[in-house]
Amino acid sequence: MLFSKHTTSIESTSLFSELFKDYLKASEKTQPFYNQHIKKNDFNTFLHKNSFEYLNRSLLAKVLHQQANLVSNTSSASEANISSLESTSTFTVTTGHQLCLFTGPLYFIYKIVSTITLCQKLNKEFPDKHFVPIYWMATEDHDADEINHVHLFGKTLTWSTNQTGCVGEFNTEGLQEIINELKSILGDSEKVHELISLFESAYIHHSNLADATRFLVNTLFGDNGLVIVDGNDTELKHVFKEEFTKDIFENSSFKTVNQSIDELKKNYNIQVTPRRINVFYKDKKTRERIEKQNDTYKVLNTSLHFTDLEMKNLVEHTPEKLSPNVVLRPLYQQKILPNICYVGGPGEIAYWLEYKTMFDKFGIHFPILMPRQFVLIVDKNIQTKIQKLNFDLTDVFEDGESLIKQLIKQQHPDINLENVKQQLINLYSSILTTVEGIDKSLIGTTEGEKQKAINGISVIEQKINRALKQKSETDIQQVWSIKEKLFPKGIPQERYDNFSMYYSRYGKEFIKELISLLNYDLTDFNYTLLKEK
Repeated sequence: MLFSKHTTSIESTSLFSELFKDYLKASEKTQPFYNQHIKKNDFNTFLHKNSFEYLNRSLLAKVLHQQANLVSNTSSASEANISSLESTSTFTVTTGHQLCLFTGPLYFIYKIVSTITLCQKLNKEFPDKHFVPIYWMATEDHDADEINHVHLFGKTLTWSTNQTGCVGEFNTEGLQEIINELKSILGDSEKVHELISLFESAYIHHSNLADATRFLVNTLFGDNGLVIVDGNDTELKHVFKEEFTKDIFENSSFKTVNQSIDELKKNYNIQVTPRRINVFYKDKKTRERIEKQNDTYKVLNTSLHFTDLEMKNLVEHTPEKLSPNVVLRPLYQQKILPNICYVGGPGEIAYWLEYKTMFDKFGIHFPILMPRQFVLIVDKNIQTKIQKLNFDLTDVFEDGESLIKQLIKQQHPDINLENVKQQLINLYSSILTTVEGIDKSLIGTTEGEKQKAINGISVIEQKINRALKQKSETDIQQVWSIKEKLFPKGIPQERYDNFSMYYSRYGKEFIKELISLLNYDLTDFNYTLLKEK
């Protein structure tokens, strides 16, 4: 084993919103915004209530086999899972993510691992059913700045490209140079060579980012039967014509989601705001919003515009030229998949909670929303520093200044001026009692002198703390070293560092270990800390 697993409560980390924490607790405030929760009984209820009668399972299996054949390394386990989708006893658990360079931040890996391990759990809990893990590739996203970089070992590698439109269609030209940079950072070892070879096979031997990402993810997770879905598909878009029509011409999504938002706003901040039309027009190198202006449907930032009849013809005959935004995409996913659960982060769950009313309106099953696994990897070096400073492992979630105060208090427990301040307050209370009995006009003067004395103690306290910090300068530097390693740039490690930092050290065992350790307990949910052995 590479790591030992430890857990702490979500609340103790201070990393999550009130909405997310209330959802985990099944608070009454969040219950109107979902159907079933994340416990075993809720899964059982969902499976009995929802039959996915609106699915075209044979079409789905056919399309996914075609997509799987776009690359050479789709596993037999994944192919078998695709075939199983034709059976009404097969269901999916889905996560989705952007096509980040080299998979981007660590939580990309954790999302897929969470999806796989949840399916493993459900396959044991419900042996008469079959559950397939799905990775939904966000190939239609068009924000290149969100996916063109990767962080590792304090360095940032950026793929500079002027390409526009859907990122899945981006040509991978120019990535060899970035891979060479990565190699120079990772060094020279057998596992590094293995990783670099994988990246070259993915990004250099495939002409677009969608196929490159599919190949890479297949290599990492194919043995676990992961199925990869690309929603940018002509046949699948035809299945979604009715929903496109209602959104564009009736603004159904806008109306229903805003109903939920009005209720959520009473207690929480809102994650996503719908538009009247939640559809993009897409073509080669183009993905732009559609907006109705008077009697015309205008494609923003282009010269394209459509009459009402032309837009209806476009939806009917070429829906592949339409692309759902963040509001409509979950509906699209649920329309084409027998999906019982979406695995996502706190931000994703927050905006999914806005959508239940929309799903009800469209007659599409709203899935269970399962938080992905949240992970902090603590290597041996950091463990040693934590122990030397007499901190507990979970203390690392405190901010740096709080840890420094804790450190100084531990090292100098005899220096505590709070007691002196209290003694001073008690003394002046006695003086005030005397003054009140002699001349009440002196009360203001006495209060002023008391505040001066307390302020004087505070000034002394600040100077003592500065002196103690200078004496403890080395240890304080260690505190900031711990914080920067586990929360680089003030961001949780999993949202910043790339998995190659660990794969280049542990190889395939890193992925296997995550799948072994990040298993779900359907009675409780916690934050995971992995201590390197």
